[in-house]
Amino acid sequence: MRTSTQTVRVCLIGAGRAGKVHANSLTHHVPGGQLVAFVDAAQESLESAGEQFGIQQRFSTLNDAIEWGQFDAVVITTPTFTHKELAVGAAQAGKHVFLEKPMALNVEECDAIISAAERNGVLLQIGFMRRFDPEIAAAYERVQAGEIGTPMTIKSLTHGPGMPPPWARDLRTSNGMLAEVNSHDWDSVRWFMGSNPQRVYSEIANFKGARYQVDTPNFYDNVLTQIRFESGGLGSISGICPCEYGYDARIEIVGERGIMQIGDIRGQAVIVGTNRDQGYVTPIHRTWPQRFAWAYIHEMEHFIACIQKGEAPSATGVDGMWAVAGVIAGTRSFLEERPVLLSEVLSPAKAD
Repeated sequence: MRTSTQTVRVCLIGAGRAGKVHANSLTHHVPGGQLVAFVDAAQESLESAGEQFGIQQRFSTLNDAIEWGQFDAVVITTPTFTHKELAVGAAQAGKHVFLEKPMALNVEECDAIISAAERNGVLLQIGFMRRFDPEIAAAYERVQAGEIGTPMTIKSLTHGPGMPPPWARDLRTSNGMLAEVNSHDWDSVRWFMGSNPQRVYSEIANFKGARYQVDTPNFYDNVLTQIRFESGGLGSISGICPCEYGYDARIEIVGERGIMQIGDIRGQAVIVGTNRDQGYVTPIHRTWPQRFAWAYIHEMEHFIACIQKGEAPSATGVDGMWAVAGVIAGTRSFLEERPVLLSEVLSPAKAD
């Protein structure tokens, strides 16, 4: 790993919505990083993103980009089922890897990605941007400082307004909502609790699938997961998608000496009253890029700075693996209608 203030040249793999969020950060907010290329198999998306951000180097495959080779790192924002092949390929080519959540489809794929990064001496950062949100990061520091005492229970929710695309709601290609919507919750509860999950139990429901003509096997649009941690602490994760009313992400932690609530359903601290029949109106968060705009910028700043300094990122492959393990256990729980131990889904070495 190098230690340098040299600009880090980045190839962005995936020119969709998430890719454009990271492209915006690199183009407008992270002077240490330079977006130099896009990769996307969909020609229309590739050309659109290239034109939007003024990027001339556009490739349909990672192999084509690697053959060109004039970049230091990749940012991967493609569907989950593509992550292992892309991340391992980039690492083997000596490129640092920023990998969006969910890290992979299973623990074995996570292990392969981690091993490839270690063998080839490249950095691996997982896109857990909530760790870099100003409010959540400040709350974490206060919990670490002991302000509310040892965490006893933690609740985290993510409710999204739109129906996920077909691949994202299919357990065979994404592990469903517990992965695509709630991966950040899995990371947040483990991070704040300071302990690995030990046992999980999930219940699901499907209220809106018929309305949206969804016939995906085992589809659900509501999930509640209960967690017992190795520390003895308790947790819960709530997922709803689509929820219709807006984008909602909040955390509540009860410690031995107090309570901490993080996040607000309101998009702005502004209340307006113009109609006595309507009453007060306050804006709410409409989308995840809006709610976590600064978190996306700060996590990309962190990735670039880690490459320049040769330091390990704070959101590691191991963190990504634990979130995937939680998803797998939670999914097995509702499929088999029973509590599931994490030791059932982890490799024997990790379960010990």
